[in-house]
Amino acid sequence: MKKNVLLLVGLIAISISAFITAVNENWGLHISHILLMILRWLSIGALVLYAFQKKSLTTWILLSMVIGAEVGHDFPVFSQNLKVISKVFLKLIKTIIGPLIFGTLVVGIAGHSNLKQVGRMGWKSLVYFEIVTTIALFIGLAAINISGAGKGELHEQYIAAQATANAGKPHEELPDAKPQTWQEIILHAFPENIAKSVAEGQVLQIVIFSIIFGIGLAMVKDAHKRQPMLSFAESLSEVMFKFTNVVMFFAPFAIGAAMAVTVGHMGISVLQPLFILLGTLYAALAVFLVLLLIVALIVRMPIKRFIQVMAEPVSIAFATTSSEAALPKAMEAMVSLGVPRKIVAFVMPMGYSFNLDGTTLYLSLATIFVANVAGIPLSFGQQLLIVFTLMLTSKGVAGVPRASLIILLGTAVQFGLPVEPIFLILAIDELMDMARTSVNVIGNCLATYVIARWENDLDEPIIEPVSA
Repeated sequence: MKKNVLLLVGLIAISISAFITAVNENWGLHISHILLMILRWLSIGALVLYAFQKKSLTTWILLSMVIGAEVGHDFPVFSQNLKVISKVFLKLIKTIIGPLIFGTLVVGIAGHSNLKQVGRMGWKSLVYFEIVTTIALFIGLAAINISGAGKGELHEQYIAAQATANAGKPHEELPDAKPQTWQEIILHAFPENIAKSVAEGQVLQIVIFSIIFGIGLAMVKDAHKRQPMLSFAESLSEVMFKFTNVVMFFAPFAIGAAMAVTVGHMGISVLQPLFILLGTLYAALAVFLVLLLIVALIVRMPIKRFIQVMAEPVSIAFATTSSEAALPKAMEAMVSLGVPRKIVAFVMPMGYSFNLDGTTLYLSLATIFVANVAGIPLSFGQQLLIVFTLMLTSKGVAGVPRASLIILLGTAVQFGLPVEPIFLILAIDELMDMARTSVNVIGNCLATYVIARWENDLDEPIIEPVSA
């Protein structure tokens, strides 16, 4: 009871102090900024006391996001020094991905020696991924056409900027991008050096190598030769899950630092001219989440339990804007929900290349936004062509840093759109990335449950107290 009171007091105090701060900045109440800052930190103090009593990693992660946002707001210059903390966390997480995928996939395939089930899961996963990501693309397309983001004021600003000597001057260096051919997309999926694939975080290449390795191991008839490698893979996956638990103790510090850097770098004012675009993306993602909820109800997923186990991986994905950072915890969450580990290990890594729901929705929306800003009208047929192109290219650069940006640039080049409006998107890309990455994680986790239900291969959920 005492913990709930602390939580309620903290939330009310935070809400009141945030409201007073907003009114003071926009309508000039002339209240001292120091006084408002003290009020906000006292409010956070109540939440800190609640977190100490709750003793939950998820609670600390969520609280760290609030603290990080406050540090970024109050000390914007200092907050930029905290970037190294979040980078250390992401580096540690990336060391987990390759061994974890390899170990779990090899055990899932060779440990059961049911190669027919592997084939079934493969084509079922691809069918589901393609249907869901295509719907996401069309939702993004509909949302941007309804809101008209990029037209009006932003279009006028863009035209005015083109008339100046500094027109097109980049705010940030962009990577070179060119349209990918279908041959390049296919070649990119296959590894030439597994060590290189692991070092570069090429998830799809690791998955393909692990699947072939697992099939090869399953075909070894001599148990004396097969068992040592199978035992190694099983031990490797278990150790990497424990490794993840150790790294997660560092998560609140890293996530708080990431939030501080984002808020300190961007502030609030930058959102005003781009609010329509940001709101359009969030509204479209909300519609897509309703669709995922319908899918979850169809497959009879325990919704309440799913929300509980997903709180931690989604909060990690939101704060770090990294799907990889949330992968280990997301895999554990789905196992606790009753999805067999062999299915989780097979479907979820594939989803990181073929089922980036939030990213594909964003890409269709952002491409039309670029055309709107530039004042280039696109017919419905041209928009459909863009969508079908994105169905391929959005799966072509999985695992590449800033992949969505590269795909967006390549699409703009391919359809003769200017790249200058993309600089506008960069101003709020961090906030957009938080939302689309979270939806990517939710979509991939739901996909594992759908395939497990489709395979009629669900275990009893592991009933443990789940931290709120």
